Amino acid sequence: MKKYFKKILTAAITLTLAVSVTACGSSDSSGSTSESTTENAAESVAESSEENTEDSAAETDTVIKVGANITPHSEILEQAKPILAEKGITLEIVQLEDSITPNTGVIEGSLDANYFQHLPYLEQFNEENGSDLVSIGAIHYEPFGVYAGKTTNLADLPDGALVAVPNNVTNEARALLLLAQEGIITLSEDAGINATIENIVENPKNVEFKELAPEQLVASLPDVDIAVINGNYAIEGGLSVKDALAVEANDGLAATTYGNIIATSPDKANDQALVTLVEVLQSKEISDYIDATYDGAVVPLN
Repeated sequence: MKKYFKKILTAAITLTLAVSVTACGSSDSSGSTSESTTENAAESVAESSEENTEDSAAETDTVIKVGANITPHSEILEQAKPILAEKGITLEIVQLEDSITPNTGVIEGSLDANYFQHLPYLEQFNEENGSDLVSIGAIHYEPFGVYAGKTTNLADLPDGALVAVPNNVTNEARALLLLAQEGIITLSEDAGINATIENIVENPKNVEFKELAPEQLVASLPDVDIAVINGNYAIEGGLSVKDALAVEANDGLAATTYGNIIATSPDKANDQALVTLVEVLQSKEISDYIDATYDGAVVPLN
């Protein structure tokens, strides 16, 4: 289409310049010089017009900046990038290791959205920081796993075992629910997704808990009996969900509660570019990529 447009434009400009040159009596006896000059001028104007058209189209592209943890979030976003480009949306991915900066970036406006957390964590963050970030779509679920440290079989967990768990409220509750699932502890009936150590009503092995930042759990394995680790940090640490001693059930409370979301500010909740981002991330193409890449450690929710 561009070549066709260029030919038409060149022909029109050639005719216009030719008439102008003839009227001014600038051609020589053969007419070759004026004809060459006319065609060159027309070609130059046509190319300039084409470049301006391309520049104008580039300027109309929408740019969105999304903060994300490296694995698997940034990797999944990379798969979405070319799909979004076809829709006139340029995706800039900002890789962040921690679980605070992605949210503060959205609040301060340096990020349009983030992709790293589940809804309970977002709600906790909002409550603790007086913010009002919102979810605009759930993308995937990362099963928590119990991974071996000094103890390689849960049946052999010794009395007084040291168990590492995440130190933030929502993920610690999730870890406790998984330990309860495996019969290591018993929680009060009303504990649910807000479970804390105070909700433990039975602890037959007298396990002790070591609360650590989620990103430190893999490194703690040589010093503890077992650790309950977030799916993304397990992947980053080179662990496979297949090697976990226990894993959250995919059809349990965790799967329906802890889906990883795209979060943004309320004023951008209906932003068309972000809505399109969610649609792409929930597409079959991205779901197939997740299934093929993470071998059960990341589960698409759509």
